Amino acid sequence: MNNKKIVIFDLDGTLLNTLQDLTDSTNFALNRCDYPQRTLDEVRNFVGNGVLKLIERAVPKNATSDDIQNCLKIFKEHYKNNMFSKTAPYNGIIEMLKKLKNGEYKTAVVSNKFDSAVKDLCLKYFGSLIDFSAGENELAGIRKKPAPDTVLKVLQTFELRPEDAIYVGDSEVDLQTARNAKIDCISVLWGFKNKEFLQNNGAKILISKPDEIFRYL
Repeated sequence: MNNKKIVIFDLDGTLLNTLQDLTDSTNFALNRCDYPQRTLDEVRNFVGNGVLKLIERAVPKNATSDDIQNCLKIFKEHYKNNMFSKTAPYNGIIEMLKKLKNGEYKTAVVSNKFDSAVKDLCLKYFGSLIDFSAGENELAGIRKKPAPDTVLKVLQTFELRPEDAIYVGDSEVDLQTARNAKIDCISVLWGFKNKEFLQNNGAKILISKPDEIFRYL
């Protein structure tokens, strides 16, 4: 597993704790649509498959497709203007990214969050510490995770092979994505899913601090 050249990260629950801002924007949209509010833990379990799935899971069961799209539009507008309010990198993330940069590793972020938000968040919190970032862009024919499309695009961009990469994420979607891209995966224990859940979904490498990834490079 050694001699990796690039580390590909998930964003929400891996590099950034975005849960409070996601919950606030979800509840803002639900309130505007006269739907019941959701708790932080409920939203924690709704995220991972993109914002459409987040809203589909958050609205009442009897919501129509038009209702969901309207709620999604309100969510996106609110989140775009409030995504920096309570979001922050997890402890040790910036130091770990600097160490990767100093070690001449390439870094990338692939997320199911909408693309403009991913790029804005990476730019604000990480600047030049992240070499490539991409979010959900299915209109361009790039399927979202767990399809391997975004990860394969990263490898193509840097002219690297799957064995040159390692994927770091906090959810079952990340494990499936890495499996589909045929690359090794590190699961983090500070994110949105717990150890038992990750192990039940096939996690083999688990770390509790960002600096521990260097054992596997």
